[in-house]
Amino acid sequence: MSEEKILTLLIVDDEQGMRMGVKRSLRHFAMDIEDTDEVIKLKVIEASSGEEAIVMMQESPPDIVLLDHKMGGITGIDVLMWINQNNLDLMAIMITAYASIETAIAATKQGAYDFLPKPFTPAELKVSVRQAASHLVALRQARELEKEKRKVRFQFISVLAHELKAPLGAIEGYLYLLRDGIGMEDPAVHDKVVKRSLIRLGGMRKLIYDLLDLTRLESGQKKRELSSVDVLDSARNSMEMMKPEADRRGIIISLENSSETIPMLADNGELEIVFNNLISNAVKYNKDNGSVTVVVEDQSDQVLISVTDTGIGMTEDDVEKLFGEFVRIKNSKTRNILGSGLGLSILRKIASLYSGEVSVKSTVDVGTTFSVNLKKT
Repeated sequence: MSEEKILTLLIVDDEQGMRMGVKRSLRHFAMDIEDTDEVIKLKVIEASSGEEAIVMMQESPPDIVLLDHKMGGITGIDVLMWINQNNLDLMAIMITAYASIETAIAATKQGAYDFLPKPFTPAELKVSVRQAASHLVALRQARELEKEKRKVRFQFISVLAHELKAPLGAIEGYLYLLRDGIGMEDPAVHDKVVKRSLIRLGGMRKLIYDLLDLTRLESGQKKRELSSVDVLDSARNSMEMMKPEADRRGIIISLENSSETIPMLADNGELEIVFNNLISNAVKYNKDNGSVTVVVEDQSDQVLISVTDTGIGMTEDDVEKLFGEFVRIKNSKTRNILGSGLGLSILRKIASLYSGEVSVKSTVDVGTTFSVNLKKT
């Protein structure tokens, strides 16, 4: 359903008949703006002189100004100069019975969007107003988008700095211990410090790799290489990669599948990212001596992947926050679990490339099931 938006149009002309004619022509005028769901309608107000127009614009700037060139007092060019000096966010259309190249150049130099010579028909007026309104809406949307991008960049840098500060501080502390030899006489303590430093470095490396994956996906710079891939092979490769960590904690990873092979046209690297995120999280957030069950189903036009763990689970509130960038569920059970907070955001973006989606069901202290459906391309 289209959203209705009202723009204010100020007609500035010392001829009452001209002002009344413009108001009649635009009274019921509505415009559909391309690439938006907005319908633009106009609130038309009037000023009989340039001086009156400036007073009105000081109190409440309009969105569009229809500005007569020759009036009894100051000219339309003078009003344009005032608009320029005050950086008003509006579109100005010059109207005049004295059309000339010189006038058009002067008006354009002062920021006029269009030039409408008198006499003009209602149809010509509507075309000019429609173009000005469309241009104004597009400019404002572009400015808003740029503002949002700056905000996102700032948030991104702030969160990144926060995520890197803790591991860098920890590694720095461990290095000071090694440098000063405090407690390092015991080989077990020495090994523990080195091991913890390596774990922290691994977390930072994972963050950097995840950031690279995310930026490549969002920018479209990651070249996709589609080929016939066996989804089960991708699952087994990820399971094999996570097996050492799973074995260390007594976690059993098993694969259930609906057929011997499940081929689909896909980018092998993208499938690896999907399985690596799902299975590594299932192991990471699991309980010792738990289990991870990977299910891959061939459903003719799509592949359904689900990974179930017997881990710590999540509340409904946690699940709702889960897919944001840099989001990590932080509580007493996850305090010592490292991660970038980007994996599931990347997972959702990859799923969208295959017209798919990601869903999750979880129960606290029982476990979690992540499901991903990927349409075969």
